[in-house]
Amino acid sequence: MRHIVILISGGGSNMAAIARACVLNHWEDKWNARIAAVISNRPQARGLQIAADMGLATQVVDHTAFNDRPDPRTAFDDVLRQTIDAYEPSLVVLAGFMRILTAGFVVHYEGRLLNIHPSLLPAFAGLHTHQRALDAGCRFAGATVHQVTTELDHGPILAQAVVPVLPDDHAESLAARVLTQEHLIYPQAIEEYLKSQSSID
Repeated sequence: MRHIVILISGGGSNMAAIARACVLNHWEDKWNARIAAVISNRPQARGLQIAADMGLATQVVDHTAFNDRPDPRTAFDDVLRQTIDAYEPSLVVLAGFMRILTAGFVVHYEGRLLNIHPSLLPAFAGLHTHQRALDAGCRFAGATVHQVTTELDHGPILAQAVVPVLPDDHAESLAARVLTQEHLIYPQAIEEYLKSQSSID
């Protein structure tokens, strides 16, 4: 069985879209894949309750619990990695996980760590993507699913969706339009990944 672990920090809308696709598209029957757990770095993340309501296992690894360590980021990532590995994951999916991961963590999951970014990478890596696209006068914006590498918001691109930038757009309206596309392309990209792995087996 291929175990998928999803990492979230907030509302979990992409996680929920992936979980729905897993059921509706019969990933377990087609690709021998299931969502093993949803893990958040924030105990109050609304997505945890959504995941629980969908019958998914949930866990919390609170990053603030490591603030007193000499190297909080590495200490957090070490415990997060141990928590994930308990599920023997074939794929780790970042779905609104608002942490910059250490190189050691990324290398540990090389080739099986995916992320979605709300821009048409390589444009606008990092934060505040929608406002930056508006400030640059872009006529189009979008979202990118990519494999995670040690360079932030880089790595092989698996899928992209393009949306128009409208004359009266502001950052919030553009973000909402992009998010609807994220909910479509992220599950599709994961299914394509599972399909490709099945052909290797």
